[in-house]
Amino acid sequence: MTSQASQRKAAAGSEAEGLRHVAIIMDGNGRWAERRGLPRSMGHRAGVEAVRRTLDAALDAGLGYLTLFSFSSENWSRPRAEVEFLFGLLRMYIRRDLARLHRDGVRVRVIGEREGLPSDIASLIREAEALTADNGRLTLVVAFNYGARDEIARAARHLAERVRKGSLDPEAIDEALIAASLDTGEIPDPDLIIRTGGELRLSNFLLWQAAYAEFVFLPVYWPDFDAAQLNEAIDEFGRRIRRYGGHAERSLA
Repeated sequence: MTSQASQRKAAAGSEAEGLRHVAIIMDGNGRWAERRGLPRSMGHRAGVEAVRRTLDAALDAGLGYLTLFSFSSENWSRPRAEVEFLFGLLRMYIRRDLARLHRDGVRVRVIGEREGLPSDIASLIREAEALTADNGRLTLVVAFNYGARDEIARAARHLAERVRKGSLDPEAIDEALIAASLDTGEIPDPDLIIRTGGELRLSNFLLWQAAYAEFVFLPVYWPDFDAAQLNEAIDEFGRRIRRYGGHAERSLA
C-alpha cells in the first residue's frame, strides 16, 4: 500500500469518530448495466463486488455497524428470473465470503421477514449468524426480504399478542419497547444513511430507525461505489450539526 493510500485510510478512520452506524441503500445496479448495454444480471453481479469494496472500506474506517439494503419485500414484484438470480447471488456471497468475514472479525446479522424464504437460504443465514455471533470488529447487517412497514407491523403484532396473553400492560408500551421489538432491537440506529443511484427517497428502509439519521444522496450507481464515495459521505457527515430537536451538537466528537 502506498503512503498516500495509508494516509487516506488513516483519515477515514479519524473521520469515523462518533459515527457508529452507516446504512446504505444500494441502488442503480440495473441502470448501470443498461447504460453499458449489458443484462441487468451483470449489474447485480458487479454490485456484489461493490459490497466487498465497501465492507473493506468500512473496516478501514473503523465503523461499528454497516447495514446494506440488499433485497426489499417489494422486490418480489420483479421478474421471477431476476429474483432467482438475486437469491443465487446471496447464496454465492455467503458460501464464498463467510470464512473471510469470520476471519476479519465481522458479525453477520440479517433483518427482514424469513418466512417464505427458500429453505437453503434460511439455512445459510442461520449458519452465517451462528458462526460469526461472537465477532466484534464490525457488525454487517443485511436487510434481506425487508420492508420497514412490514417490520413495524410485525413488531406491533408481537406486542399485541403479549397484551392479549396478559404478559404486557398496554401502558408500558413506549418508544423504547417498540424499538426493542423491531428486527434491529439490539442494533443502534443509523447515524448516516447513504443512497446511491441519484434517487432521493428512503424506499421503505429503516423508517423508525432513521428518525435522526443524516442523509447523503449520491449520483453514482452502486456498482461504481467504493472507498472514495464512502469517505466522501463520512466527510459530509463530519460537517453536519446534529440538533436532535434541541441544542446544536456537532456530529463528531
